[in-house]
Amino acid sequence: MKTVFHKADSRGHANHGWLDSYHTFSFANYQDDKRSNFGVLRVVNDDTVKGGMGFGTHPHRDMEIISIPLEGDLEHKDSTGTRGVIQKGEIQVMSAGKGVQHSEYNHNKDKDVKFLQIWIFPRELGVEPRGEQMSMKDGEIRNEFQQIISPNVDDAGLWIHQDAWFNLAKFDKGISRKYKIHQEGNGVYVFVVNGSAKIDDQELNSRDGFGIWDVDGFKLEATEDAEILLMEIPMNLPEYLR
Repeated sequence: MKTVFHKADSRGHANHGWLDSYHTFSFANYQDDKRSNFGVLRVVNDDTVKGGMGFGTHPHRDMEIISIPLEGDLEHKDSTGTRGVIQKGEIQVMSAGKGVQHSEYNHNKDKDVKFLQIWIFPRELGVEPRGEQMSMKDGEIRNEFQQIISPNVDDAGLWIHQDAWFNLAKFDKGISRKYKIHQEGNGVYVFVVNGSAKIDDQELNSRDGFGIWDVDGFKLEATEDAEILLMEIPMNLPEYLR
């Protein structure tokens, strides 16, 4: 078993006034050679955007981009024709593929929007851009792992162009569950959205990150009521990055 622990206060930080952003991995002006990625997981940004502000239209390509609102309403528009507002309890994926233009704004003028934006290297380059979102508001599962992303179109949740499985764990204090790795060679990056938890002897608090690999599974225990994101991804980079 191999692990890496990233405390919340060790993340990169940039406050632009309208945007307050924490970077688990190297991003923009925050660069750390030891924290450039975790397998194909490239970006975990924890963003707060002021009312009425946001990211103007800008390009992406060859990246799987996942947005998970934590508070408020995030307005999205892209060149595939996808347009809408995502809220807490909803998730959006965008396959940038061969190229896409998009914008993201705080839908409200009077309150912040907080969201996680996650980037994953895809299996292959140049796929057709696409966007999709889902709501868990009527199907939220407590005290079990709830799959929200997989590689399979017909599986639970959304799908992306990578052998990745994302689960949300909303656990009451004292609940523990065994997580089983889906695919040999994958690792899991655990990000505590709020609350606290434990994996083996490693204590994890709000916004801490913990990567674990070279295992077939592990036990996750909530030491307080907690919301935890588990991102299982290939540890080997695709051939185009080697």
